[in-house]
Amino acid sequence: MSQPSNPVNLHGAVDLSSIAAPKPPAPSESTPDGLVVDVSEATFNDVVQQSMTVPVVVMLWQVGEGQSIQLNPTMEALATEYGGKFLLARVDVAANPRIAQVFQVQSVPTVLAVIKGQPLPLFQGSHAADQLRPVLDQVLQAAQENGVTGTVEVAENDAEDAEPAEPPLPPHIQAAYDAIEADDLDGAAAAFQQGLDENPRDEEAAAGLAQVELLRRIAGLDPQQVLTAASEAAAGDVAAHLPAADIEVASGKLAEGFARLIGVIRVTAGDDRDAARTRLLELFQLAPHDAPEVVKARRDLAVALY
Repeated sequence: MSQPSNPVNLHGAVDLSSIAAPKPPAPSESTPDGLVVDVSEATFNDVVQQSMTVPVVVMLWQVGEGQSIQLNPTMEALATEYGGKFLLARVDVAANPRIAQVFQVQSVPTVLAVIKGQPLPLFQGSHAADQLRPVLDQVLQAAQENGVTGTVEVAENDAEDAEPAEPPLPPHIQAAYDAIEADDLDGAAAAFQQGLDENPRDEEAAAGLAQVELLRRIAGLDPQQVLTAASEAAAGDVAAHLPAADIEVASGKLAEGFARLIGVIRVTAGDDRDAARTRLLELFQLAPHDAPEVVKARRDLAVALY
């Protein structure tokens, strides 16, 4: 890990269509100020510059995405535990697609380190703290070998200067997030469903329920096995292509997953077509209505149906 790859920089990156995304939640109150920062395309180079003196661990995530929700509190807790030995920089890929492109992100969450402006890939997906401590120890070792031994300056908490607290989440949304963090997908689904029962127009609850249902469907699946089986299946094989589309969307490949289901719709009829169409509409809820992938897929769906 002592030989990072080429320096990273946003200069020259293609500006992908920005997707409207919810605001990232503030770090936990137990996390000292300064250990966790939210990075945008405007502040990206500042963080790269900071990596010249302090190891930076970059978490590329998507607000509201299941594994991202699970990983975030773990990474915050580790940043606190390590006491400023590294800076945790969170990047919402939906709001900052150019940064995702620079790092060639294929799925979220993706975590990497930046040392002296150079990236070190670390891992993808959500993992327990016990699995991540050895990874972070290797990052610190690599940083030391490259002469990066600084620490994050932790700001003192001053009650008089503190910013107003973020408004609390609606109870059913908070209950759902708490359940997801506890790996209780059934409890999360029940909380989101409660919100929809109370307000059928609750878009946050609808999107959350769709995300939880997706997580439940892909639990226990082997992504490579599912995708290989789909590649060998007939275009109208619903049983093969529905789980493959789930895997693709769960890994952030919205366009691929949507296109797969539209392909099934084009060559099927009756119950098979209805199943593919229903799944596609469910997956649409996982992205903003005006996301380019959703807009294109809705247009293609209309053509496929009529």
